[in-house]
Amino acid sequence: MSDGARYIGVAERRARLALRHRLDPAARVATPEAVADALLALHGSDPATVYLAVGARLADPAATVPETDRALYADRTLVRMHGMRHTVFVFPTRSTAVVHASTGLTVAARERASLVKDMAKAGAPDAAWLKEVEESALAALARLGQATAAQLAREEPRLREQFVYAAGKRYEGVHTVVTRLLRVLGVEGKVVRGRPLGSWTSSQFRWALAPEHAELPVAQAQSELLRHWLRACGPATEADLKWWTGWRVTDVRRALTAIGARAVTLDEGTGYVVEDDVDAVPAPTRPWAALLPGLDPTAMGWQGRDWYLAPELRPHLFDYSGNVGPTVWWNGRVVGGWAQRADGEIVWRILAGEGTGDGEGLGGEAKAAIEAEAARLGAWLGATRVTPRFRTPMEKELVS
Repeated sequence: MSDGARYIGVAERRARLALRHRLDPAARVATPEAVADALLALHGSDPATVYLAVGARLADPAATVPETDRALYADRTLVRMHGMRHTVFVFPTRSTAVVHASTGLTVAARERASLVKDMAKAGAPDAAWLKEVEESALAALARLGQATAAQLAREEPRLREQFVYAAGKRYEGVHTVVTRLLRVLGVEGKVVRGRPLGSWTSSQFRWALAPEHAELPVAQAQSELLRHWLRACGPATEADLKWWTGWRVTDVRRALTAIGARAVTLDEGTGYVVEDDVDAVPAPTRPWAALLPGLDPTAMGWQGRDWYLAPELRPHLFDYSGNVGPTVWWNGRVVGGWAQRADGEIVWRILAGEGTGDGEGLGGEAKAAIEAEAARLGAWLGATRVTPRFRTPMEKELVS
């Protein structure tokens, strides 16, 4: 301990993770909205991740697909939009204003400037033309409700304008205005992903106007976002916070001060919790297992992961870009990986790592619990086949 700050060890951090991330079976919830409230953000780069992450935390996983569809596309209590680190997430709709102001504005300015610059280099129409086309496209989207990029381009033919990107370079390509403009409008908080063209595993989305939201001061929004995230993921280090938000360290420190965050001592140094979250958290009443999807917000929640993921497991469970694949959890730590084969079977493997010895060290209780979770997952997936967008060595081995 240092400076009188309370020490929070690995066991308590794992207990907090189990309860607050709704992974302990006793902490599971009834709706996708409750999952999103607990976690704040579900990674949306791989469409299947959202559903698999929800299903792992619902008391009744059979409700996963219809309830998540309802929340996203009927009630619109959840929204798929750009957020931290220029990544697509699913958030509670009421968090739209906070996410947009805290993380989106800076990225949006860069994206628009980049598009205008690329078009100018290619001799394409200028920013004034682009703004006129944008306003026309948004009006068309308001009329249609939801539309694909192709449908929008039929409504506003100028969206089909093409220009050469990076002329003369090895990565030269031809860009279409509609594709780049929708990306800009997404990070600007003007449009969001709507219902997919196919099933819930499809990555081809329609677009819709973003829910109306207030324009918050940046500092206020950053404070609110950080408070919510620390409530779900605290304690966390300054490095964790900077990585997860994508902010400058000065923004992180200002937000920590604004919310009155309390410093605690972790094995890796100083961590932070929200002001009223210093007291000890009891461990779950019984051991638990979980099968989480690639890019799950728990596995990707912190930059410093040694307290729940042994370093020697990472080459098996991450791709070359740092995206985590499907993981097997036992009592708050990652112990292996899983995959779904072409015939629908859910297969898993325990890896060597902290406390697992040669793979046999977990014992019969752990294996039975993991097998039960695999059966639970397979039952609600049914005939659906899921292949992670970002494939890892372990996942590829298991399906081969």
